[in-house]
Amino acid sequence: MPVVHQIFERPLCRAAVLAASVALLLAGTAACSKKDTRPPVATPSFSASKDRVALGAPVDFTYQFDVIAPIKDDYRVLVHLVNPDGDTIWIDDHDPAIPTSQWKPGQKVQYTRQRFMPIVPFTGEATVRVGLYRADDRLPMQGADPVQTTYKVGTLQLLPQSENVFVIYKSGWHPPETNPDNGREWQWTQKSGIVNFKNPRKDVTLYFESDARVDLFTPPQQVTLVVAGKPVKTFAADSAAPLLQRIPITAAQLGNDDMVELRVDLDRTFVPAQLPSLKSPDVRELGIRVYHLFVDQK
Repeated sequence: MPVVHQIFERPLCRAAVLAASVALLLAGTAACSKKDTRPPVATPSFSASKDRVALGAPVDFTYQFDVIAPIKDDYRVLVHLVNPDGDTIWIDDHDPAIPTSQWKPGQKVQYTRQRFMPIVPFTGEATVRVGLYRADDRLPMQGADPVQTTYKVGTLQLLPQSENVFVIYKSGWHPPETNPDNGREWQWTQKSGIVNFKNPRKDVTLYFESDARVDLFTPPQQVTLVVAGKPVKTFAADSAAPLLQRIPITAAQLGNDDMVELRVDLDRTFVPAQLPSLKSPDVRELGIRVYHLFVDQK
């Protein structure tokens, strides 16, 4: 029987990340026990490509900081998604696109992050809170609803995962694997990996994130995405880091059948055990590593 599941970015609530988050919250509480008399350094704001996002679905987050005062050191951006009870259900802390030590008063620092909404045990309206932190220090900013030097910058309506197009992984895929350090999940293809999904009978966008062993192939492997028996995209697997592509597919390309077959074809594969340089006992035939394969009908 085929295995039915979605590839998604696992929630960042593993033990290590949760412990770090708790430590950060405790540090923030301690820091807030004394009144911070420093002037605000920036005004944060936030927007999302979708106000209503199904769990597991792709979404673009755009952050903007209107800089008020110079910042001596480099701080990270704290991003917490909080439920109505005040519990943090997702953490997306990150380094800003421009280091904070380079921010200038009057400058608008804006950048967009492409994310997949994690699978969390909550649906409904969640609050997005933002801060700037470094070690046990959080910088004051000018913003709404300050709580432990974090600021409300927006809300998202989280919808159940059933709102998504579910993908059935059939032949040509190895079982899912996970990086224990960051929770990222992927599946290796074989020479040809096939998935099926119900035909939405309208234009869709295929989100395809993958990387490859570029050190093993010269020239790079060629990947062809075939939908309903016809190629819709061919590209070189020339990125050693995960690369996300957005591929438009028209309703006509999906065909007239109730179920759509999407095939990931590789021109070349490798077997780690057959390559002395890898010193690996792995006898699997491997193509490319796929992190996300998501059909977005919105």
